[in-house]
Amino acid sequence: MGTGTTGHGPNGPWDARDGRDTTGQLLRAATGSGARLIAEAATLVQGWAVLADPIAGAVYSAPAAAAADGVHAAAAPHDHPYSVQLPAAGAVLVLAPAPATPAEHTGHVAATTAALLEVRGQRAAELRGEQMRLHTTLLRLLLAGHADAVVDALGGGAYTHVTVYRLTGEDTPAAHQVLWRAVRPTLTPHADACTLLGRLDGELVVAEVHRGSDDGRILRLVSRVCERHGLLAGMAGPLPLAEMSTAYCDAAAARHSATPAHRIVPADAIGAPRLAPLLPAAPYARWAAAVLRPLDPAQQHLLLVWLRTGSKPSAAEALGLSAGTVRARIREAARLLDADLEDATVRAHLLLALRAPAPADSDAAADAASGSDEAALRNAGEARLEALPGGILDTGAVRAWAGGLVDGLEPRLRIALTCWLRHHARTAPAATELHVHRTTLTTWLHQCTDHLAQNLADATVRAEIHLALRITRCGRDAPADLPRRGGRTYRRA
Repeated sequence: MGTGTTGHGPNGPWDARDGRDTTGQLLRAATGSGARLIAEAATLVQGWAVLADPIAGAVYSAPAAAAADGVHAAAAPHDHPYSVQLPAAGAVLVLAPAPATPAEHTGHVAATTAALLEVRGQRAAELRGEQMRLHTTLLRLLLAGHADAVVDALGGGAYTHVTVYRLTGEDTPAAHQVLWRAVRPTLTPHADACTLLGRLDGELVVAEVHRGSDDGRILRLVSRVCERHGLLAGMAGPLPLAEMSTAYCDAAAARHSATPAHRIVPADAIGAPRLAPLLPAAPYARWAAAVLRPLDPAQQHLLLVWLRTGSKPSAAEALGLSAGTVRARIREAARLLDADLEDATVRAHLLLALRAPAPADSDAAADAASGSDEAALRNAGEARLEALPGGILDTGAVRAWAGGLVDGLEPRLRIALTCWLRHHARTAPAATELHVHRTTLTTWLHQCTDHLAQNLADATVRAEIHLALRITRCGRDAPADLPRRGGRTYRRA
């Protein structure tokens, strides 16, 4: 043997004894872990090996630097004719042997490794049902406020925060299985993060429990699953573990703003209106604190979820309450605020108040130093949701924002949109007041959407557009001023 080989194996003629030896080596590696099995396969072909998942990317890779090549080879096998690809455990096994490795040897290693991965996958599937039930139980405990018990069950790690995702769609069961395999959740003690997955009331809930920092890995996986399975998702957090129920509600509220074009929506993207940062901070914050003083935090959160989702049934679903309970609590909040919460302008102002920054300590100190406590109390009593503080919307920045949002709308579109928003996005009553057919109004609203480049299905967006139309109003924007062309569809009252 001039080459210095043993006469069989990767660099020599291949026979049945080599097959037995190779199988034995792979079996011993498979009893350890999937990573050891892939590493052994790479060693036997004297090249690299990757188990590539279409969602998770590289599940195992040996060496680690080959991960990107393995994922690309699995996605485009024709671009990698030198490699061997076989389906394995719901993923793709990719082997890239050394040029001197016999094809028979590579094929045997690939087939044996794929078979052992299938066996490991079947074993994991047998245990998966029990593990999923455990995850669902831990999620319910978190929602019930037993964060300490959950942390103990997770090994006592120093977990402090949680990021919550809520996914819905027709393909939720399949997405659950795919995401479970991609995340590969474990309850390993002292890990930097632990991901809990469960199906609650027909939707898929993902809670990443961590130590305050979120590396974005779960977000990327959830985004891929949503695209692949046509799901819509809302995301909330990171929030302290004790606020799990708040994050859970906020994620559902955010999901109501998701669309096929934007399948996953963060809660802070819909909870912070673009108008709020443009308002003068001090008078805005003091007004908000004054008008919200009669409400406790739970009532404020319920109103915020209601305004984000846009309807009482949707808010009830997000909060896990009955629709009747939500209606009763909103009526009580309206009584405490002494405001008509059925008015579109009042709702828009309430959303601004709920998302306002807290009054600065320096402002409070200045008021106290100037002996203005009584005046402050009197102004707090006079603050109302029906009107913002004088001049707060008269700044150049606010008017520029409003003009940039709604300028250029044709008069008929502007009047129709104003009426539709006043009726809380209900087409039938708006069409009746406008004296146009519902189909006509729907067509006009589509034209408004195209012109504004805004998602009118988002309740927060609608509130902002309502305020922008009021800020830029020159006439009445009344249905009586709607330009008519005659005929039944555009008949006058």
